[in-house]
Amino acid sequence: MNAFWIILTGSLVATCCSLLGCYLILRRMAMVGDAISHAVLPGIVIAFLFTGSRDSLPMIIGAGLLGVITTFLIEFFHRYARVQADASIGITFTWLFAIGIILISVFAGQVDLDQDCVLYGEIAYVPLDLWITDNNLSYGPRTIWTLGFVTLLIIAVIVLGYKELFLTAFDPAYAAAIGISTSVWYYLLMTAVSLTTVASFESVGAILVVAFLVGPPATAYLLTDNFKKMLVLSVLIGIVTSIVGYYLAFWLDGSIAGAMATITGLAFLLAFLFSPTHGQFFKRRKVIPA
Repeated sequence: MNAFWIILTGSLVATCCSLLGCYLILRRMAMVGDAISHAVLPGIVIAFLFTGSRDSLPMIIGAGLLGVITTFLIEFFHRYARVQADASIGITFTWLFAIGIILISVFAGQVDLDQDCVLYGEIAYVPLDLWITDNNLSYGPRTIWTLGFVTLLIIAVIVLGYKELFLTAFDPAYAAAIGISTSVWYYLLMTAVSLTTVASFESVGAILVVAFLVGPPATAYLLTDNFKKMLVLSVLIGIVTSIVGYYLAFWLDGSIAGAMATITGLAFLLAFLFSPTHGQFFKRRKVIPA
């Protein structure tokens, strides 16, 4: 049963991250998830200082707020300081991460506040954190309920706002010309990314979150030129990656998150080489004379 919960957790994270990652790749902001996962450290520390508690809920709230602030600062520096998006991401997350380290060393140095546990998690521990009622009824791992809710929320946002998200990602100038607020949909997308990242990395680890944000969407991007198919393919690739990665880790007796992230890289490599439309193997065959 533990294997089922772990694979389900990985599949839920893969679904959320893959859907949002498709939009991030089109916007050339694929590494924003990595930035958020590091930049939220000050929010975790501030939440602890205000509440005096190391419970997950206040820390997730604090991290979530810092995630939204991070996306605002990235866009602010990119738009008003006129630096490239990747430079804006790098400046923002290193600055906020450094502030978080200073806050820990000054205000929480004597407290057992394990930022590595909060930031990097361990998916193998998911089956141990059960939701048990006062009547001793078990509803399964808490993480499943949290990620299940986030997954439904992300799907609802994409279904209801598909046209707006699609246009603002592909052609923001045209979207603005027909009256769609590019800023509103940008911040909605970034808020969804922040929510997904914060809800996921405590359980599965920041590395796996970033792998799912980039790997399956990039692989799907090589396999199709249709955006709707890209969304579906990225989710399927993410789910298959979770299953194969778990059994690879079981076979090697190694890190589950590391194995899943490795499989995302292998899937991308296969698509890069053998994609019918963009694969290097088929491109080379086309140029070889008969």
